[in-house]
Amino acid sequence: MFPIALAIAPGLAIIIFIYWKDKFDREPKRLLGLSFLLGAFSIIPAIILEVLFSNYAESIPVYLVSNAVKAVLVVGLAEEGSKYFMVRYFLYPRKAFNEPFDGITYCVMVSMGFATVENVMYVMDGGMSAALLRMVTAVPAHATFGIVMGYYLGLKKFDTQNKNNGLKALGFAALLHGAYDFFLFINYYPGMAIGALLSLRYGINFSRKAIKLHQQVSPFRKEFIKD
Repeated sequence: MFPIALAIAPGLAIIIFIYWKDKFDREPKRLLGLSFLLGAFSIIPAIILEVLFSNYAESIPVYLVSNAVKAVLVVGLAEEGSKYFMVRYFLYPRKAFNEPFDGITYCVMVSMGFATVENVMYVMDGGMSAALLRMVTAVPAHATFGIVMGYYLGLKKFDTQNKNNGLKALGFAALLHGAYDFFLFINYYPGMAIGALLSLRYGINFSRKAIKLHQQVSPFRKEFIKD
């Protein structure tokens, strides 16, 4: 049971962190719970898509190109696309989605639902070592993918001047996810895992800036400061 608890803990910690960062108009807890469940269910279409298209990627004769296609266009696009669908069509239209930061909140909740289910599956197979490794790599990575997606979805809803923010939300999240996975796929070359860590570092740096930017433009910020 302890490895399973470790599999759940990092996602829960990230949820609490993002809830705390949503300072000015926090989301209803029932919608946060729904977001987590939608993320958990989003792993099903993601797996189906990965199974359907993995053979195509693996059929590419140039090995590095094959891994790049699999990482970005199969795994990255399938997983982030499944999460995007859940947020865009079940959460984005809600009245509670009333400030740019809500894009980050809902995308991270969905991502943590996905990551927690995925983490439990890996930990059941790999045990404590998998739990400890993924606690500081895969789960935080999923959180950064969610923040990237959420940042642009927040812009999409409230910045009507730029029509491409929806595409950026999915595209950049899938690209970052793909970059992270690509270096893990080619880890048989010495030192390639460093590339995944650098991708994660970039995602964390972007996430910090994205959180601050959406906090600063919150329409509820002035009310919060007055109070």
